[in-house]
Amino acid sequence: MGRPPLLLTNDDGVHSTGLRLLASALHARGFPIAILAPLKEHSASGMKLTLRDNMAFKEHLGIAEEIRKDESVPIRVFSLDGSPCDCVIVAIDGGLRARAPEISPHLCISGINRGPNLSVDVLHSGTVSAAREAGLYGLPSIAVSLATHSHEDYTDALEATTQLLAAVSEIVEAAPPDLRRPQGSGAKLPNNQDPDSVQSWFRHGNLFLNLNVPEEWNGRFQTVGLGARWYHNATDMIEKRQLGVAFEVGAATIEDEDLPNSDCNAVNSGFASVTPLASWPRNHPLGVPENILAAATVPGEDGLPNWI
Repeated sequence: MGRPPLLLTNDDGVHSTGLRLLASALHARGFPIAILAPLKEHSASGMKLTLRDNMAFKEHLGIAEEIRKDESVPIRVFSLDGSPCDCVIVAIDGGLRARAPEISPHLCISGINRGPNLSVDVLHSGTVSAAREAGLYGLPSIAVSLATHSHEDYTDALEATTQLLAAVSEIVEAAPPDLRRPQGSGAKLPNNQDPDSVQSWFRHGNLFLNLNVPEEWNGRFQTVGLGARWYHNATDMIEKRQLGVAFEVGAATIEDEDLPNSDCNAVNSGFASVTPLASWPRNHPLGVPENILAAATVPGEDGLPNWI
């Protein structure tokens, strides 16, 4: 069987180290790859959309040649002068069909992001938002982050990502069944808690995965829910001669509550956390039911979700 084609994006930009290393590792394993990433960094941009008609779209032949490992496996690299969500929308809703028709992605991977995307971070993160946007369009997706700012060694993050992708690949062998939502909200999915049912929610893009790999990985996974992370002293008032009073938003300290079976605890204990997330709000017609999300978060013996 051939490898499923992949769409890669991120919020760190098309020139980021994490994106290039991930693309190189996956291309070497035989995955056809189309990259469409922001031209520049868009960290913490959430689900921002750029409502203008002059976003520059550019192909990067040099980056593709640097990444290419096998001449027989397609790879195309593009950038868009827009947000991560802009990139996903353009890729799925016509950009790749027009510019790279030889690659029809079965799965989107957003990352590898530098820095954690844990707990409330998933609401602000451009990386996670790009994966969610892919899900809204019916494309299965995974967000990936190296959950530290202390180094830029992506070795463990690459290994964890390839292991997770190996587990997911069989689920996405076929083209996504609900890409671009031809039935609107009319696609009826099973409401059982067995692995086949959960896989169906993932294949339809209504459920996606968020992977965080710690600063020092112990080589194991934990499938967990979101934790509680608090940003204290998140604003700083600065006197600037040109501006008068200005504010900087960041965080002086970050506090993770000690909650069992949470992504924060898993990463702080050296595990790579895998958190299933709903693409849609709960009260949307395609919102993931509570029993399905609970079933999606049950770990198997290897720590990965038991449905993959």
